[in-house]
Amino acid sequence: MTAGTASSATADPATAVPATARRSGPAWLPDALVVAGYLALAVLLTSGQWRHAGRLFHQAGDQVLFEWMLAHAARAVVEGENPLYSTTLNAPDGVNLMANTSVLGLGVPLAPVTLLFGSQAAFCVAVVCCLAGTATAWYALLRRRLVTARSAAAIGGLICGFAPGMIAQAGAHLHMAAQFLVPAILALVFRPATSGGVWRPGVGLGLLLVWQVFIGEEVLVFLALAAGVFALGYALADRVAARQLAPALLGRLGVAAVVAAVLLAYPVWFQFHGPQHYSGMAFATHGFQLDAASFTASARQTVLGDDWLPGLLSPNPTEENSFFGPGLLVLAVVVVIWLWRRPLVRALAGCGLLFALLSLGTELRVDGTATGIPGPYRLVARLPLLDLAVPARFALVCVPVLGVLMALSLDRVRAARGPRTAPGLPVRLLWTGAVAAALLPLVPTPIRAVPVAPVPEFVAEGGWRPLVPPGRTVVAVPPVTGAALSPVMLWSARTGLAFRAPGGYFIGPTGPDDPAARWGAPDRPTAALLRRVAETGTVPVLTDADRRQAVEDLRHWRAALVVLGRLAHGEPVRRTVEELLGPARPVDGGWVWDVRDRVG
Repeated sequence: MTAGTASSATADPATAVPATARRSGPAWLPDALVVAGYLALAVLLTSGQWRHAGRLFHQAGDQVLFEWMLAHAARAVVEGENPLYSTTLNAPDGVNLMANTSVLGLGVPLAPVTLLFGSQAAFCVAVVCCLAGTATAWYALLRRRLVTARSAAAIGGLICGFAPGMIAQAGAHLHMAAQFLVPAILALVFRPATSGGVWRPGVGLGLLLVWQVFIGEEVLVFLALAAGVFALGYALADRVAARQLAPALLGRLGVAAVVAAVLLAYPVWFQFHGPQHYSGMAFATHGFQLDAASFTASARQTVLGDDWLPGLLSPNPTEENSFFGPGLLVLAVVVVIWLWRRPLVRALAGCGLLFALLSLGTELRVDGTATGIPGPYRLVARLPLLDLAVPARFALVCVPVLGVLMALSLDRVRAARGPRTAPGLPVRLLWTGAVAAALLPLVPTPIRAVPVAPVPEFVAEGGWRPLVPPGRTVVAVPPVTGAALSPVMLWSARTGLAFRAPGGYFIGPTGPDDPAARWGAPDRPTAALLRRVAETGTVPVLTDADRRQAVEDLRHWRAALVVLGRLAHGEPVRRTVEELLGPARPVDGGWVWDVRDRVG
């Protein structure tokens, strides 16, 4: 992470074991076992979905979004379609995918998985790669730069990849859980003074930044802020080292900026000026903040978690980004005091504390009660980029800070050779036990899964194909155009984007002349009517005006078929659509209305 930090973490020559005695197998085997452990844990945590097509992780709408994005990326690879834009969703207007979380940086490498096994398998593989990959990347950085003990690096990587915040994000937000490039970027930014050169690491850094943009820009923004705060803290702690490192660091950043600017010029222009671009955010980001008490509480998806308390301390289950428990925080304070003389530790402590405070939002809340005390985030809430950030996610920066601090402490204790604190109780054993006791309550449990209505066989098996001419769409009932779970988006993802459909779950402009962000497309009257029936189960009294409006909306959507799958209030919805369009035809898994003649 920083120059000069690895030199202090050297093994004691007096107790070193000869290389021939240490190596009873291949040199890479211990590292491979650590990585295999990370992978096994990630697979276990996603076990709620493997071989269960009728289940989604608990934040189902977000998973549907990312399944669709992965399917689109695979289709772009095979069919050569525009990866930044698609009219397959939200027909006829389309979606600016660069302005949404398209995760092309995950979808393109996973295209073979998506094409061979489907979008659900690709999503589960992506979650496994995000969790295990992040842990592995931090393990590699710790092992090469900061610690000598493999066990210390393994524990640090485990914290960085599988902390409660990472598990919470992984079940819904691939772009936030995919942090495996963060350690690699930091390794190139903060190269040791002895690793000269600017051009090659600068170009490599620029390429990594481009890749990270296509995974998630939000993580990159947090990374840039955290790296800047860390660098400033390190410079204040060790000004001599900072002056020595600054020229090469600035040179690498300059080269990286040029490389990234050239490669990202068109995608960024498309994001802010391409079709269906928008401005602002579709929700009030400032309302997503953490409670101060969340830092010592247990998250839902841990062995000590429950469903009640976390709901008071975080905005929703996917934003439980703190929840470190009291033990780990106490140990972190002890480590900072113990290793305070190291500039690295001082810089980490300052960075972690600042981002923890920012995650508390504009007003401090404690145990679910607003205190009226202004939060530190209020000081930066109006700055560009930060005005669009979700405050609760600032706490994710604390995850690697804690992971690195624990790794440094375990490495220091392992190398220490001092007097015992009591007969038979070495410091190493005491400290290792304390770390284990602090981490045990944070052991994650499998990500919760919920049932989802299956894709109708009529759609999944292609029964619609002879009935949908080119340029026409399949309309799911209800045709969701807002932030709710979109059935047609799931059908589209699971069939490899085989048909065009209106609606969907995405962020787009309010209208042709209003770029303000909103969830989905502006509601058509028929979409709003059918959604109310689906939610309430009440069949409204319909008029000829409603029937004419339904035909007009279907023409706007260029519909060929209207399909009703399995819904909680499916019978009232079917009766409502029949009053609008006439009798339905039963098909495998639902009902269908052929509206080609009526729409024209």
